[in-house]
Amino acid sequence: MEPKILKNETEYEAALEQAAALMSARAGTPEADALDLWSFLIEDYESRHHPVGLPEPIEAIRFRMDQQGLRPRDLEAYLGSKSKVSEVLNRKRPLSLAMIRRLHAGLGIPAEVLLQAAPRPALHES
Repeated sequence: MEPKILKNETEYEAALEQAAALMSARAGTPEADALDLWSFLIEDYESRHHPVGLPEPIEAIRFRMDQQGLRPRDLEAYLGSKSKVSEVLNRKRPLSLAMIRRLHAGLGIPAEVLLQAAPRPALHES
């Protein structure tokens, strides 16, 4: 298969096989250049046909806590009191704009992640 813009799953699968066959290519070789091209084509197809959405805000906060070894009490500077931290992490209190600004500035969590509407809890049917 010659490198080209991938238009369907069959071409995508074939491109993955091409890239896999070139994985051991040494840098600076024509094979490494071919791997770069196939990788680009694969990434382009994936971004168009299999986009990855933004993480949910509380999951993003928990992920950053894990990355930085933070405990809930460390979030008090961003969210307020101990009870507010607990309520936010347990999805009982929405993030305020001030909280979002502090989390973005202090922890580097992208604002577009924090600004997403929180998922609504499922209603229990009787």
